Amino acid sequence: MVLFLAHATVFASYLLVPMDEDSQKNHLKAYGITYQSLIQGRKVQWLLNYRGGSFLLEDHEALRRECTIRGVSYEIISEAESIKILELIASPSQNMEAVVLEKAPKIAVYSPKNKQPWDDAVTMVLQYAEIPYETVYDKEVLEDKLLLYEWLHLHHEDFTGQYGKFYGAFRTAPWYIEAKVKAENEAAAMGYAKVSQQKLDVAAKIRDYVFGGGFMFAMCSATDSFDIALAANGVDICEVMFDGDPSERGYQSKLDYEQTFAFKDFILERNPVVYEFSNIDTTRKRKVLKTEDYFELKEYSAKWDMVPSMLCQNHTLLVKGFMGQTTAFESALIKPTVMVMGQNNVNGEARYIHGVKGKGMFTFFGGHDPEDYQHRVGDPKTELDLHPNSPGYRLILNNVLFPAARKKKQKT
Repeated sequence: MVLFLAHATVFASYLLVPMDEDSQKNHLKAYGITYQSLIQGRKVQWLLNYRGGSFLLEDHEALRRECTIRGVSYEIISEAESIKILELIASPSQNMEAVVLEKAPKIAVYSPKNKQPWDDAVTMVLQYAEIPYETVYDKEVLEDKLLLYEWLHLHHEDFTGQYGKFYGAFRTAPWYIEAKVKAENEAAAMGYAKVSQQKLDVAAKIRDYVFGGGFMFAMCSATDSFDIALAANGVDICEVMFDGDPSERGYQSKLDYEQTFAFKDFILERNPVVYEFSNIDTTRKRKVLKTEDYFELKEYSAKWDMVPSMLCQNHTLLVKGFMGQTTAFESALIKPTVMVMGQNNVNGEARYIHGVKGKGMFTFFGGHDPEDYQHRVGDPKTELDLHPNSPGYRLILNNVLFPAARKKKQKT
């Protein structure tokens, strides 16, 4: 008897998650789909500058169902079609690149335990995109728990020990009084005489985390207050209402700008009732109408400058501006080694910057909430179901996926 074995040819298929403006119904949840694929150990490619920075995923039925449930647009393509797309991307004439994403980064959000999710844009978008994260704060940082994570976000914290400079407007508010007492008690319980001393040690631990290879992302006041704390190491810049004694005489001249990540030559705001840390922030001097407040993302060579290319993937180069305690950065005070990836071309202020420290990297993003132009204390939270295609929130999620990229030697 002759047995004839019939071999059915199986054609592999892929899921293309488009990220251009017209094809994707929910850009933000698309990142969550991609992150889920990484958690499941499936092959993922980030197609830089191809249809808005699309994702190429291994196709399987469960993933299709999840896309449908979450409202994420996708296209089923054959292996032959995927090869054709990758050949186009590889062409020297195309400013595109396919980056392999290897492992879902473990994410930590540095945030007080009593903060609500809507207090922070990153926490909100992580929850909306269904990307898991863990919350850490001072105790965990000082105990070196950051070593457990690949990506760290800094909630809009004040690392200078001045309680966010809310003293002028809210010093009699119950929430301010309660938060100050709580912070002082926690600092004392950890052996610190002052909150500013505790916050400095926390900032130093975060600095070491980045130097050791971690990825750090910060928004709003966590950006400039972090650098100010590092520059003021060993110098008392806090007035009596913040730490119980006067500031150190001549503290401005004692700042060490060599210790900072992004900023240089800044002047601190001495008045304790002024809601500002320094002249790094442009909030008080900017004259921009809300209807005209936009910043532009820079375009990079995807094949040669993959890092900024990944961080700037979007379906538009023009992003709506938004305010915060730290809205934007004075360009003249940014170190020359730091990349300005997004800026307002009318007034020259920088909104989105990136740099390298040791083996790690950091990204600073000015403003509080990309879809809440002027967020105020007590304002309702942003409903991201109303903004599923937000370009500003996409920039946050670019940073979340960035550490998953396969490390490649830079071309020379």
